[in-house]
Amino acid sequence: MKKILVLVSLLSLSSFLFAGNYGATGALSRNEYTLEEMLHYAIEDEYLALGEYQSIMEKFDVTRPYSNIADSEKTHISYLEELYEDYDRIIPEIDAQGHIYIPASLKEAAEVGVQAEINNIAMYEKFLEQDLPADVRAVFEVLMRGSENHLRAFTRQAGKY
Repeated sequence: MKKILVLVSLLSLSSFLFAGNYGATGALSRNEYTLEEMLHYAIEDEYLALGEYQSIMEKFDVTRPYSNIADSEKTHISYLEELYEDYDRIIPEIDAQGHIYIPASLKEAAEVGVQAEINNIAMYEKFLEQDLPADVRAVFEVLMRGSENHLRAFTRQAGKY
């Protein structure tokens, strides 16, 4: 019975993580992008990560590693907002609430973090294949390296369970 519950939980989690046209999931469903689309997918995904990590901290009354990573997500958002301003684009209103997945346990939270960061890294890898202005490329590289650090933290966290 426990295996069935775990399987059902993983299936619903994977369908959530891979559904829709939002953030990294939306970006990964495509191969070519305008600058505007890349910025939009990126800022959606960074807000989504921030919202999920804040929700996990609140639900489970934990801080590490989520507080450090949430602070990093805020920094990532600020880098993207600077690009919006540099390219005279309007910073979109992002409401990630409807896309946030709240896991049932801290183990699942770590697993969700692992998958979210894998998707985020893959998104930035696809963006970096595009013809990009140097400043945009530099920001995407920084954000991808940050996600690689987050992936290591969540992998360690998942290994504790």
